[in-house]
Amino acid sequence: MAKSPLDIPGPLGTSRPRRWLANFRRRTHPTLAVLGELLPRTLDILSSTAVLVVLSPVLLVRALWGRHQTGEVLTGSTLIGRYHAPFRRLAFAGSGRFSSLIVWLNVFRGDMSIVGPRPLEADEAANVPVEDLVRFAVRPGLISSFRVRSQIGIAHQSESAVDRELYYAQTVKGDLGLAARSVVSGALGGGGAPLEMPSMLNFFGVPVVNTTMDEAVDWIVAKAAGAEKHCMAFVNPDCLNIAWKNADYRAALRKVDRVLPDGIGIHLGCRMLRQALRANINGTDMFPLLCEAAARERLPIYLLGARPGIAKAVADNMVKRYPELLIAGTRDGYFDPGEEQAVVDAINGSGARILLVAFGAPRQEFWLERWREQLVSPVGMGVGGLFDFYSGRIARAPVWMREMGLEWVFRLMQEPGRMWRRYIIGNPLFLYRVRLQAKHPRKFPLPDAVQAPGSPISSDENH
Repeated sequence: MAKSPLDIPGPLGTSRPRRWLANFRRRTHPTLAVLGELLPRTLDILSSTAVLVVLSPVLLVRALWGRHQTGEVLTGSTLIGRYHAPFRRLAFAGSGRFSSLIVWLNVFRGDMSIVGPRPLEADEAANVPVEDLVRFAVRPGLISSFRVRSQIGIAHQSESAVDRELYYAQTVKGDLGLAARSVVSGALGGGGAPLEMPSMLNFFGVPVVNTTMDEAVDWIVAKAAGAEKHCMAFVNPDCLNIAWKNADYRAALRKVDRVLPDGIGIHLGCRMLRQALRANINGTDMFPLLCEAAARERLPIYLLGARPGIAKAVADNMVKRYPELLIAGTRDGYFDPGEEQAVVDAINGSGARILLVAFGAPRQEFWLERWREQLVSPVGMGVGGLFDFYSGRIARAPVWMREMGLEWVFRLMQEPGRMWRRYIIGNPLFLYRVRLQAKHPRKFPLPDAVQAPGSPISSDENH
């Protein structure tokens, strides 16, 4: 039977069975709330008990070793926990391995949980923004969302904001998932000795800036406010595979002012070179941060590329999100070579300070290089398929997949016919080529003016 247009939405307009169900839920809500509190705590107790029992021989030996070295068994540091209450995070005294295993006693006692925000020192706790103070409503954890994202290089929000997000979305199922993802992110992030973190990375002779997302956005905004012209590019393993074979593309990348690292493959490549990547600076994560900063600084953006209608949809979506954002203009990437001068004239006449070109690599870098002298926008950057995500044409991988470095798997599932060669063949091929570079670093020199700090590579050697 069709629903009457006079039916009132909500409990007042529901039938008797639905009112009964609503009443049942209301009566049982306090019980469910208590169970929601007890279940995670029960899991913490059971898990910590199991760990302490299974590892008891190791814990005993480590305790005796600490006592032998220092005359004490335990030490610790005072941190801020739930409800701002201080607690002592335990560690075994003395030097040596396994000193932090006794932290599971903190979990058993209820000072900490397995999953939760990172416990803070007093000065850190005092500086948490007011809107993020809900992080103190739950126990701090051994595993936090921010730590997992940091290990993969995608912690682009502030830690307190990620903690607030965890608080509002926290469930037992979600905690179990985060714990599982921490194993993967820990393996990818590495847990051994600290690696060198140079300011400049070298992949196949292409200089890649090793920086943070905040610094990268600040650089674009600063250059966009100036008068000089600058070009920027992102590279992922597929781009670097092209650069390996295509000398013209490699030369174009070596001429731009900044090349930024994009993707988990770059992270793994850095580890193979015994170096650490500061962050995964991919354009998809950067774009909303850049739009927010451009809106704040009143810097107009021009969107060029993708299929007809896509750039316009991106502009509409981002203006809804950031009402102060100035979109100088949009244009799809389907135009004849004879129209290029008119396109450049339109961009110049728009007053754009930041030009985003979405032609795909290497075409976008070649186009920016060809028209660099005529373009008046202070910053031009190639952004690949970014517009497809923010137009809504292609969905982005869920956060849990990104936290495990599996965004490429999601893209492969979306478009297997187009992406299989890039990922199934391209990713292993990229790592193989990085291995070759690690064995023969002198065959891949950086340009003279952009030598990596401490690099022994001379620039007069051939590829």
